[in-house]
Amino acid sequence: MENFDRPADPITLVISEVVKPSHIQAYEAWSQGFNQAAQHVEGCLGVNVIRPRDHDYPEYVVIVKFDSYAHLRQWRNSLTFQQWVDQGRDLVVDRSQQQLSGMEMWFTLPSNAVHKLTQPAYYKKVVLGVLAVYPLILLADVLLGKFLKPLPPLIGLLISVTFVSALLTYPVMPWLTRLLGFWLYPASSRRSPQR
Repeated sequence: MENFDRPADPITLVISEVVKPSHIQAYEAWSQGFNQAAQHVEGCLGVNVIRPRDHDYPEYVVIVKFDSYAHLRQWRNSLTFQQWVDQGRDLVVDRSQQQLSGMEMWFTLPSNAVHKLTQPAYYKKVVLGVLAVYPLILLADVLLGKFLKPLPPLIGLLISVTFVSALLTYPVMPWLTRLLGFWLYPASSRRSPQR
């Protein structure tokens, strides 16, 4: 059962697919068409594909961001989505999906039965939070400072926090998490495929 705080919150669909080694070229072509179709859907904020780092375990991760759960649901229930999923079904040996909303998408990576990455250490989350929040607070002060001065302090603070939170959730934290992925999820945590 899907449960989200507010239907209008941005939401991310993460699809993890382990491709049959003999079908990688066909999957690449299928993936390109699937991603282009998704990008033309109402409410889609973008599609990212993470290609496999381990050629012995060709797992692709497709990340599709939507502006609301309603638009994501509309797309997933569409005939176009079902047709693309049916076309790609024979190309993969394993598929899992996660829907992430709000702050959980900052640090959660896809997982499936074969592999599970651990969450970053607490101190790394704190450092990442400071790296994201501090510049945004400075930016809010520069951009909004003169407009907020005449307002009561609590109202000014509320507007400033809203500005920072909006940018923090998307695009700053997802971008920063990708940029520092090598540090948050070091190479030592790479999968070793089970056979």
